[in-house]
Amino acid sequence: MEPFVTSDTENPALGRLRELISERWSELSKSERAVCRVLTTMSAERLLYASAAGLGEQSNTSNASVVRTLQTLGYSGLSELKQEVAAPFSSTVAPDIRLRQRLEHLGQDLAQIQQEIWAEADELIELASHANDDSDYQVAVNLIVHADTVFCYGLGASGVAAEHLALRLRRIGVSTRRLTTDGFRLADEAMSLGVRDLLVVFAPGRVTRDIEALLDQAQLVGAKTLLVTDELHELLASRVSAVLTAPHTPTGLTAEGIAGILVSDVIVQAVSAVGPDTALRSSQVLNDLRARLGY
Repeated sequence: MEPFVTSDTENPALGRLRELISERWSELSKSERAVCRVLTTMSAERLLYASAAGLGEQSNTSNASVVRTLQTLGYSGLSELKQEVAAPFSSTVAPDIRLRQRLEHLGQDLAQIQQEIWAEADELIELASHANDDSDYQVAVNLIVHADTVFCYGLGASGVAAEHLALRLRRIGVSTRRLTTDGFRLADEAMSLGVRDLLVVFAPGRVTRDIEALLDQAQLVGAKTLLVTDELHELLASRVSAVLTAPHTPTGLTAEGIAGILVSDVIVQAVSAVGPDTALRSSQVLNDLRARLGY
């Protein structure tokens, strides 16, 4: 089997974890030290699939002790640690190898499969809820409110989040276009992007030629840009008007777009609050149309 790129000797996040534990050992309580002993013996692969409850059981503590320990070390929780551990894994390991590792880890135990998927979703939601502050959302809302048209693009699985944002904005009266194609046909959809428009790009961790071209076109015509990402802040910050963080799954157990969808929901509700009359009128028009269509 191919070597796991996030093994103990190769994963920088594990080295950082051990350094933090060493630096703060004298400050840790008995239960926190027990959790740290378990963490330092785990491989990156095992840590990616670990749950707070499982770590609490292994350390004879509790899931609350695990979370408290990680926060003492400087992490927001287990999900943030997993995100750091997963970074080289998600960018270097082929998808078929990642799938095989998930299958080997979960096996055919339906109870375990269900438990781990819900646990990871909970962790992602918790991490995403603290990933952006009010000022970050305010900048995004202002961009949307002042745009003539909002163009939404999502890379791969993140297209679900882009579709979700476009649909919900349209329902509250925001002029919206969903960029649905890639490659050659994308030029036809993006050519109408103008100086008073906003381009929203959902791209968790990769920059493709399509994204490069969209950002170049936005800059060329003077359009504003909003990036929703997990890993591309530093790489693309200078090329966009604003950035929001949407953590993606470190293991592939849950859908990539979960955090992006929830970030979109925050944006939509905030835009509705800024223009409640427009949102209400649009809702009435939508309901009238549905009634005439028999729904």
